Amino acid sequence: VQLQAFGGGLVQAGGSLRLSCAASGRSISMNAMGWFRQAPGKEREFVAGISGSGGSTLYADSVKGRFTISRDNAKNTVYLQINNLKPEDTAVYYCAVSPLRFPAPRAADYVNWGQGTLVTVSS
Repeated sequence: VQLQAFGGGLVQAGGSLRLSCAASGRSISMNAMGWFRQAPGKEREFVAGISGSGGSTLYADSVKGRFTISRDNAKNTVYLQINNLKPEDTAVYYCAVSPLRFPAPRAADYVNWGQGTLVTVSS
């Protein structure tokens, strides 16, 4: 499966963005999906994950209440709604597919990664 993330951009603090991750090659409806991010000079970190059905979600504590992950299996696409953006949210955001049915916070639990989309938040 190939993943393409898009929707990043330059926004002011307090603004919102919706990132999309489109999958192609096969259906991802049975797979958990995750969003990770990597800020300059930092390690990649888990942001949010969602089960194949969409009924179960998992968030990093740092983004709870501001980020919402969702999916549309008919469109083979996963979304990340980001509200009240902060400068510390600046990073490249990656989506990834897991062979698991339910989301997990470890990068090792994901096997295919998109190319990333850059989110830059100005103060």
